[in-house]
Amino acid sequence: MSNLSAFVKSRRKKLNLTQVELATKSGVALTVIRKIEQGKDTLQLSKVNQVLHMFGHILQPVNLRDYEKSGGQI
Repeated sequence: MSNLSAFVKSRRKKLNLTQVELATKSGVALTVIRKIEQGKDTLQLSKVNQVLHMFGHILQPVNLRDYEKSGGQI
């Protein structure tokens, strides 16, 4: 399971939400939640961010050189 899928699933469960409830609250389709939690790699960043926003997080592109220079701490 990817870090993203594990993060979303654990946060959802911590809040005692079903996949349906998380989808409704975050404004995405149930299939988006299922794809995230299954670790699918064909996700729209905007949809993922709608879900992550529920937990106070976002994903954004990172320059690989900057990431490597920082030792993976951006």
